Amino acid sequence: MSTHIEAKKGDIAETVLLPGDPMRAKWIAETFFENPKQYNDVRGMYGYTGTYKGKRVSVQGTGMGIPSCLIYCHELINDYGVKNLIRVGSAGSYQKDIQLRDIVLAMSASSNSGINNSRFINADYAPTANFELFIKACDYAKAHHIPIKAGNILSSDEFYQDDFDEYKKWAEFGVLCVEMETAGLYTIAAKHNVSALSILTISDSLVTNEHTSADERESTFSTMIEIALGTLDY
Repeated sequence: MSTHIEAKKGDIAETVLLPGDPMRAKWIAETFFENPKQYNDVRGMYGYTGTYKGKRVSVQGTGMGIPSCLIYCHELINDYGVKNLIRVGSAGSYQKDIQLRDIVLAMSASSNSGINNSRFINADYAPTANFELFIKACDYAKAHHIPIKAGNILSSDEFYQDDFDEYKKWAEFGVLCVEMETAGLYTIAAKHNVSALSILTISDSLVTNEHTSADERESTFSTMIEIALGTLDY
C-alpha cells in the first residue's frame, strides 16, 4: 500500500493504462477487461486490474495536470513495480488537419511547465516516448486500419489561458495538440528506466472551436483504448 493507492503488492499489473478521468478508468475496466477487480478508490481515483485476451492489465486514474499524474506514476513504478505506463487521454487540436476524434501518438512533449527546471538548470530536457511502445502502437493501428497522427505535443500547466491565440505559436512549430500530463509522464518514466507512451483522442479543436461533451470524453473514446491494449499483443 502506498500513500495514494491502497492496492497490495501484486494487485497491479506491469502494464497500466492511465486516463486522467477516474470515471474513464471505471469505464475502461468494465468495458474492456475480463473479471476486473477494483484495487483503489482513495480520493475517488479509481484503479482496476483484470485481463484482456488472457493478459493481465491495470487501469489507474491520475487526475489532471503533471503534479497529479506524477504522484500516481511515482507510486505505480516504485511501490508496485509497473513497467509500462500508457496514457489514454483527451487533447485539443492545434492543427486544421487534426479533427475531433482523431488519434495522436505523442512522440515527444513540449511543455510550459517548470517541472524540469530544477533538474536541468539553464537547459531544456526533451521528454520522449518509449520507442518500443510507440512502434507497437503504430503496428497495431496499421494492422487494424486505424488512422493516426504522430509528433510533438504540448503539455500545458494552464487549461484556461489569458491569450486564446497563444496556441498559434506552438502550431507554427508543428505541435499537434495540447494536453496536461505527458511531459511529466515521459520524464518520470525515463528517470526510472520504464516505458511510457501517450495515446490521445482529440476532444476539441482550438482551430475550429468544435468540442465533444463531457459524457463523450468519459465513455466513447474507445479507439485509443483498443490501440493501448493492442500493444500487449505485439
